[in-house]
Amino acid sequence: MGGQGPGNGERSIVSLIEGDDHGPISTTLAEAGVLPEHSQEEAELARLTIAERVAQTNGASGAAVSVRTQTFERQQMPIEVTLRGRTTAAANVSAVAETAAVVETVHVQKGDQVEAGDLLCSLAPGTRAAAVAQAEAGLAQAEAGLAQAQLDLETNTSLRERGLAPANTANSVQVALAGAEAQVSSAQAALDNARAELDRTEIIAEVSGLVQAPIATRGSMLSQGGVCATIVQLDPIVFSGSVAEANITLARTGLAARLHTVTNQNATGEVTYVAASADDATRSFPVEIEFDNPDFSIREGVTATATVNMGTMPGHLLPQSVLTLNDDGVLGVKSVQDGTASFTPITIVSDTRDGVWVTGLPQSIDIITIGQEFVIDGQAVQTGQEAVSGDATESTEEGAPA
Repeated sequence: MGGQGPGNGERSIVSLIEGDDHGPISTTLAEAGVLPEHSQEEAELARLTIAERVAQTNGASGAAVSVRTQTFERQQMPIEVTLRGRTTAAANVSAVAETAAVVETVHVQKGDQVEAGDLLCSLAPGTRAAAVAQAEAGLAQAEAGLAQAQLDLETNTSLRERGLAPANTANSVQVALAGAEAQVSSAQAALDNARAELDRTEIIAEVSGLVQAPIATRGSMLSQGGVCATIVQLDPIVFSGSVAEANITLARTGLAARLHTVTNQNATGEVTYVAASADDATRSFPVEIEFDNPDFSIREGVTATATVNMGTMPGHLLPQSVLTLNDDGVLGVKSVQDGTASFTPITIVSDTRDGVWVTGLPQSIDIITIGQEFVIDGQAVQTGQEAVSGDATESTEEGAPA
C-alpha cells in the first residue's frame, strides 16, 4: 500500500493497471485470497496506538488495566561538568649556577627523579677553599685582638679604682674595645662570604621532579646564571581546560574534581584557578585543576578529561526503561494518580550508569515501570495483581503484563 498506511491516498498496483478499484483482475485476485480487502473499521484500527486499541477493545466501562509502579522521591542531583584538556607541569625550574666556574661533575641524567636538596652539578672550587682558610685566619686574628682589648679594659678599670691610673684613660680603652669588636664582625662576614662562595660550587635541586634537557656537560664553563639542569615539577600535576559560558557562574576555586587520562590514569583534586576573562576565539574561560601526583606517574602533556562537581540541584534518578513518548513525540513518564494513568513531560539533565537524572516531576511520584505502553493518559489502572496482554487480561505474578 505504499508504506503510508490505509486511507492516506495510496493505490495498489492492480488499481493502477485496471483504472478501477474493483476491476476483473482485482476481483479474481481477491476471490483467490491473494489481494486482501480492508474494511473501513480495520483501517481506522490500524491508525490507533497499542494503548488506544486496548482502551477501545475494553471500552470505557471495561476492567482497569493492571500495571506495576514504583515510587520515586526527589533527591539532590549532582551537577557535574566534564572538561577536556591536557595535563601540564606545575613548573619547569632551571637549576642555575650562582658563580662562574668549570663543571667538574654532573650527578644526574635526563629522566632521573630528584627530590628537593639533591646534588645536581659540582663546579671546580678553584681558589675558593683557600679564600675560606684565609677568612678563618682573619677571624681568629680579630678575635685575639678583641680578647686583648677586653683585657686592657679590665686592667684599666682596676687601676683607676685604686687611683693608679688617671680617669681620662677609660675612654681610650673603651674605644679600642669597640674597634676590636667591629673587626671581629667584619672578619666573620668575610668568612661567611667565602664559605657561601664555596657552597655555590655545588648546584642543588630546589624542587622535586624529573630532570630534562638542557643539562650541563662535564668540563664546560658555566657563567653566573648558566643552566646546570632543568627540572619538571610533576607533583602536583595541573589540568588545563576551559569552562563554557553557560557554566561559568557555577565555577569557583575549591571545587572537587576527578581526572581521567587517555592512558587510563585517575586522580582527584580541586580547582585552583578560574580566569576572569573569556578566550576571544572560543568564548570559554580557562581553568586549572591541581591533582596530587606523588609518584610522578601522570606525565605532562597527556590528553585528559576532568569532571568537576559544581554542586547539586533537585531531581529524580530514573531507570531508562520507564521513559516513554506520548502521541506528540514528547519525552516523559507515565504515572498513576488517583487510580488513573497520567503522562508527565520531563527534561533529561544527565545520563549516568545508575540511570538518568530528570527534572519536571513532583516531590513524590508513582511511575509505571511495567505496562506503560498499554495505557493512555486518563485511563483507569489497577496497581494490583491484574495484568494485561494485548486484548485480554489474565492473572500473573506481581501484576506484570502477560
